[in-house]
Amino acid sequence: MSRQNRSLGPLSNWPQSNRLVRAGGILLMALGVVAMFDSWVPRSRVLRAAEPAEASKEELSEPAAPPAAESAAGDSAATGEAPAPKQPQNLLDTIRQGGPVGAVIIVLSMVAVGLIVEHGMTIRKSVIMPETVVQELDDLIKQGKTDEAIEACCEPANQCLFSHVVLAGLERYKGSEFGFAEYKAAAEEAGEDQTARLYRKTEYLGVIGTVAPMLGLLGTVTGMIRAFNVIAATGGMARPDQLASGISEALVTTVEGLVVAIPTMMVFTYFRSRIDSLVAEAGKRVEQVLMPLSRRKA
Repeated sequence: MSRQNRSLGPLSNWPQSNRLVRAGGILLMALGVVAMFDSWVPRSRVLRAAEPAEASKEELSEPAAPPAAESAAGDSAATGEAPAPKQPQNLLDTIRQGGPVGAVIIVLSMVAVGLIVEHGMTIRKSVIMPETVVQELDDLIKQGKTDEAIEACCEPANQCLFSHVVLAGLERYKGSEFGFAEYKAAAEEAGEDQTARLYRKTEYLGVIGTVAPMLGLLGTVTGMIRAFNVIAATGGMARPDQLASGISEALVTTVEGLVVAIPTMMVFTYFRSRIDSLVAEAGKRVEQVLMPLSRRKA
């Protein structure tokens, strides 16, 4: 097995995950384009929404009978009955007002939750350096059984950051004439490579935390464009209920973007700090386990 093919067990499926990330990026771009085009409301829809306003202009020129709603309100007041209150919107209705941009932000939030769960399961001490693997390699190296230690590192059940770094040191020790003086450099190089892999895993959370508020701003702009289109189509006589849809989209998407971005960036920072502490601890254990190699010459 070549050294390039050995990697952490949880990280062995990175090529597939990168393809999924690229596919997800293409999907998000497509949804963003749809959202931008959707903000320019077709003129026919705007004109249909403006028809009640134009009718109200004609009604101003001549007296008309009171509307049915007002007469109904008057009848209810005469009978002492209050008009039925309008049901308040629930959370699902509010989320739906976010439109296409809001849907993209919801998808990003689901991806962020999945990444947080995956990182919580893989970025921990029991995965990076299992105590059983550490003890097994420590015993073999102390007994001078470097070949057995290399085989133990190559076993699929023992694949982890710790075993990968120890394996790099053992291979340099066995393969070089001056391996007893070079194994530390090999272990350090492998440790840096594995640390970079862990950092790259968390980059997706950083991207989501950065993109989410920008998508919220995009929803704010598209929502306000929709509202101003209604104002322009009605000649400045738009009613509040005609503007409510665009303004709701603007505000809802802004809130959604912030709600996704703030916890995502907090978790991103936490995992970065966790990686630093775990890698530092693993480095100390690797140095202790490989120490007997410095007292032997190949």
